[in-house]
Amino acid sequence: MRECDCSAAHPLARVVLTGGPGAGKTAVLELVRQQFCRHVDVLPEAASILFSGGFRRGTTPAGQAATQRAIFHTQRELEAVAEAESPAALTVCDRGTVDGFAYWPYPGEDFFAGMHTTREHELARYRAVIHLRTPAVGAYNHVNPLRIETARQAAEYDRRLIEAWAGHPHRIFVESSTAFVDKASRAIALIEALLPACCR
Repeated sequence: MRECDCSAAHPLARVVLTGGPGAGKTAVLELVRQQFCRHVDVLPEAASILFSGGFRRGTTPAGQAATQRAIFHTQRELEAVAEAESPAALTVCDRGTVDGFAYWPYPGEDFFAGMHTTREHELARYRAVIHLRTPAVGAYNHVNPLRIETARQAAEYDRRLIEAWAGHPHRIFVESSTAFVDKASRAIALIEALLPACCR
Protein backbone atom coordinates (compact mmCIF):
# COMPACT_ATOMS: atom_id res chain seq x y z
CA MET A 1 0.00 0.00 0.00
CA ARG A 2 1.29 3.46 -0.90
CA GLU A 3 1.67 6.00 1.90
CA CYS A 4 -0.76 8.93 1.91
CA ASP A 5 -0.64 12.18 3.90
CA CYS A 6 -4.17 13.21 2.96
CA SER A 7 -6.42 13.56 6.00
CA ALA A 8 -9.49 14.93 4.23
CA ALA A 9 -12.83 13.18 4.64
CA HIS A 10 -13.88 11.92 1.24
CA PRO A 11 -17.41 10.87 0.22
CA LEU A 12 -17.44 7.13 -0.39
CA ALA A 13 -18.08 5.74 -3.86
CA ARG A 14 -18.19 2.13 -4.99
CA VAL A 15 -16.75 0.76 -8.20
CA VAL A 16 -17.30 -2.79 -9.42
CA LEU A 17 -14.72 -4.92 -11.16
CA THR A 18 -16.70 -7.57 -12.99
CA GLY A 19 -16.27 -10.00 -15.87
CA GLY A 20 -16.50 -13.67 -16.60
CA PRO A 21 -14.28 -16.31 -14.98
CA GLY A 22 -10.62 -15.98 -15.92
CA ALA A 23 -10.85 -12.30 -16.83
CA GLY A 24 -8.07 -11.31 -14.42
CA LYS A 25 -10.05 -9.63 -11.65
CA THR A 26 -8.06 -11.21 -8.82
CA ALA A 27 -4.71 -10.17 -10.31
CA VAL A 28 -5.86 -6.61 -11.00
CA LEU A 29 -7.23 -6.22 -7.49
CA GLU A 30 -3.95 -7.39 -5.97
CA LEU A 31 -2.16 -4.69 -7.95
CA VAL A 32 -4.71 -2.13 -6.75
CA ARG A 33 -4.00 -3.14 -3.13
CA GLN A 34 -0.28 -2.61 -3.69
CA GLN A 35 -0.37 0.62 -5.69
CA PHE A 36 -2.99 2.80 -4.02
CA CYS A 37 -3.22 4.44 -0.62
CA ARG A 38 -5.55 3.73 2.29
CA HIS A 39 -8.30 5.71 0.60
CA VAL A 40 -8.86 2.75 -1.73
CA ASP A 41 -10.50 -0.23 -0.05
CA VAL A 42 -10.53 -3.51 -2.00
CA LEU A 43 -13.28 -5.95 -1.06
CA PRO A 44 -12.87 -9.69 -1.65
CA GLU A 45 -15.23 -11.70 -3.82
CA ALA A 46 -18.23 -12.89 -1.82
CA ALA A 47 -18.44 -16.19 -3.69
CA SER A 48 -14.79 -17.02 -2.96
CA ILE A 49 -15.32 -16.31 0.74
CA LEU A 50 -18.27 -18.67 0.84
CA PHE A 51 -16.81 -21.49 -1.28
CA SER A 52 -13.38 -21.46 0.37
CA GLY A 53 -15.14 -21.62 3.75
CA GLY A 54 -17.04 -24.76 2.84
CA PHE A 55 -20.31 -23.34 1.54
CA ARG A 56 -21.73 -25.97 -0.81
CA ARG A 57 -21.99 -25.12 -4.51
CA GLY A 58 -25.52 -25.71 -5.65
CA THR A 59 -25.92 -28.16 -8.53
CA THR A 60 -29.71 -28.23 -8.84
CA PRO A 61 -31.64 -25.07 -9.80
CA ALA A 62 -32.95 -24.76 -6.22
CA GLY A 63 -29.45 -25.21 -4.84
CA GLN A 64 -27.97 -22.71 -7.29
CA ALA A 65 -30.64 -20.18 -6.32
CA ALA A 66 -29.78 -20.65 -2.63
CA THR A 67 -26.11 -20.10 -3.48
CA GLN A 68 -26.84 -16.87 -5.34
CA ARG A 69 -28.96 -15.57 -2.47
CA ALA A 70 -26.07 -16.23 -0.07
CA ILE A 71 -23.61 -14.48 -2.39
CA PHE A 72 -25.90 -11.47 -2.83
CA HIS A 73 -26.38 -10.92 0.89
CA THR A 74 -22.70 -11.52 1.67
CA GLN A 75 -21.78 -8.90 -0.94
CA ARG A 76 -24.22 -6.42 0.57
CA GLU A 77 -22.79 -6.91 4.07
CA LEU A 78 -19.18 -6.67 2.87
CA GLU A 79 -20.06 -3.30 1.41
CA ALA A 80 -21.89 -2.28 4.60
CA VAL A 81 -18.86 -3.02 6.79
CA ALA A 82 -16.62 -1.02 4.43
CA GLU A 83 -19.03 1.91 4.48
CA ALA A 84 -19.20 1.88 8.28
CA GLU A 85 -15.52 1.43 9.06
CA SER A 86 -13.26 2.24 6.12
CA PRO A 87 -11.63 5.67 5.58
CA ALA A 88 -11.70 4.99 1.84
CA ALA A 89 -12.86 7.38 -0.84
CA LEU A 90 -13.30 4.44 -3.19
CA THR A 91 -14.42 0.91 -2.42
CA VAL A 92 -13.41 -1.44 -5.22
CA CYS A 93 -15.65 -4.51 -5.24
CA ASP A 94 -14.69 -7.87 -6.70
CA ARG A 95 -18.06 -8.26 -8.42
CA GLY A 96 -21.23 -6.50 -7.30
CA THR A 97 -24.77 -7.40 -6.33
CA VAL A 98 -25.95 -7.24 -9.95
CA ASP A 99 -23.61 -10.11 -10.93
CA GLY A 100 -25.99 -12.60 -9.37
CA PHE A 101 -28.48 -11.89 -12.15
CA ALA A 102 -26.06 -13.54 -14.61
CA TYR A 103 -25.86 -16.70 -12.50
CA TRP A 104 -29.53 -16.99 -11.53
CA PRO A 105 -30.85 -20.43 -12.60
CA TYR A 106 -34.46 -19.35 -13.30
CA PRO A 107 -34.51 -17.14 -16.43
CA GLY A 108 -38.22 -16.42 -16.15
CA GLU A 109 -38.05 -15.37 -12.49
CA ASP A 110 -37.11 -11.90 -11.29
CA PHE A 111 -33.80 -12.28 -9.46
CA PHE A 112 -34.02 -8.82 -7.91
CA ALA A 113 -37.55 -9.28 -6.59
CA GLY A 114 -36.29 -12.40 -4.83
CA MET A 115 -33.65 -10.24 -3.13
CA HIS A 116 -36.32 -7.65 -2.15
CA THR A 117 -34.81 -4.96 -4.34
CA THR A 118 -34.88 -3.74 -7.94
CA ARG A 119 -32.31 -3.83 -10.70
CA GLU A 120 -32.41 -0.03 -10.92
CA HIS A 121 -31.67 0.32 -7.21
CA GLU A 122 -28.71 -2.06 -7.38
CA LEU A 123 -27.24 -0.38 -10.47
CA ALA A 124 -27.46 3.00 -8.74
CA ARG A 125 -25.40 1.78 -5.78
CA TYR A 126 -22.23 1.74 -7.90
CA ARG A 127 -20.50 4.79 -9.32
CA ALA A 128 -18.76 2.86 -12.10
CA VAL A 129 -18.54 -0.65 -13.51
CA ILE A 130 -15.29 -1.88 -15.03
CA HIS A 131 -15.90 -5.05 -17.03
CA LEU A 132 -12.81 -7.14 -17.74
CA ARG A 133 -13.59 -9.33 -20.71
CA THR A 134 -12.95 -13.06 -20.44
CA PRO A 135 -10.08 -14.23 -22.70
CA ALA A 136 -10.72 -16.18 -25.87
CA VAL A 137 -11.27 -19.91 -25.45
CA GLY A 138 -7.64 -20.80 -26.22
CA ALA A 139 -6.25 -18.38 -23.64
CA TYR A 140 -8.48 -19.38 -20.72
CA ASN A 141 -6.79 -21.07 -17.73
CA HIS A 142 -7.69 -22.81 -14.46
CA VAL A 143 -4.99 -21.34 -12.19
CA ASN A 144 -7.60 -20.37 -9.60
CA PRO A 145 -8.62 -23.62 -7.83
CA LEU A 146 -12.12 -22.23 -7.17
CA ARG A 147 -12.71 -21.76 -10.91
CA ILE A 148 -14.67 -24.74 -12.20
CA GLU A 149 -16.11 -23.36 -15.46
CA THR A 150 -14.93 -24.51 -18.87
CA ALA A 151 -13.69 -21.90 -21.34
CA ARG A 152 -17.03 -21.96 -23.15
CA GLN A 153 -18.98 -21.60 -19.90
CA ALA A 154 -16.76 -18.68 -18.92
CA ALA A 155 -17.49 -16.96 -22.23
CA GLU A 156 -21.24 -17.51 -21.70
CA TYR A 157 -21.11 -16.01 -18.19
CA ASP A 158 -19.20 -13.05 -19.59
CA ARG A 159 -22.02 -12.51 -22.10
CA ARG A 160 -24.64 -12.76 -19.35
CA LEU A 161 -22.76 -10.23 -17.24
CA ILE A 162 -22.83 -7.78 -20.15
CA GLU A 163 -26.62 -8.12 -20.14
CA ALA A 164 -26.85 -7.92 -16.34
CA TRP A 165 -25.04 -4.57 -16.12
CA ALA A 166 -26.61 -3.10 -19.27
CA GLY A 167 -27.87 0.41 -18.73
CA HIS A 168 -25.33 1.45 -16.10
CA PRO A 169 -24.33 5.00 -17.10
CA HIS A 170 -20.64 4.54 -16.27
CA ARG A 171 -19.69 1.10 -17.58
CA ILE A 172 -16.33 0.58 -19.27
CA PHE A 173 -15.11 -2.56 -21.01
CA VAL A 174 -11.47 -3.64 -20.85
CA GLU A 175 -10.75 -6.12 -23.60
CA SER A 176 -8.29 -8.98 -23.24
CA SER A 177 -4.87 -8.46 -24.78
CA THR A 178 -1.89 -10.65 -25.59
CA ALA A 179 0.04 -9.15 -22.69
CA PHE A 180 -2.02 -9.20 -19.49
CA VAL A 181 -0.02 -6.25 -18.15
CA ASP A 182 -1.68 -4.04 -20.79
CA LYS A 183 -5.14 -5.10 -19.64
CA ALA A 184 -4.22 -4.61 -15.98
CA SER A 185 -2.71 -1.18 -16.64
CA ARG A 186 -5.87 -0.05 -18.40
CA ALA A 187 -8.07 -1.20 -15.51
CA ILE A 188 -5.84 0.46 -12.90
CA ALA A 189 -5.85 3.72 -14.85
CA LEU A 190 -9.65 3.67 -14.90
CA ILE A 191 -9.77 3.16 -11.14
CA GLU A 192 -7.21 5.91 -10.54
CA ALA A 193 -9.29 8.35 -12.56
CA LEU A 194 -12.14 7.88 -10.06
CA LEU A 195 -10.02 8.87 -7.06
CA PRO A 196 -9.90 12.34 -5.50
CA ALA A 197 -6.96 14.30 -6.94
CA CYS A 198 -5.07 14.21 -3.62
CA CYS A 199 -4.97 10.40 -3.70
CA ARG A 200 -3.84 9.83 -7.28
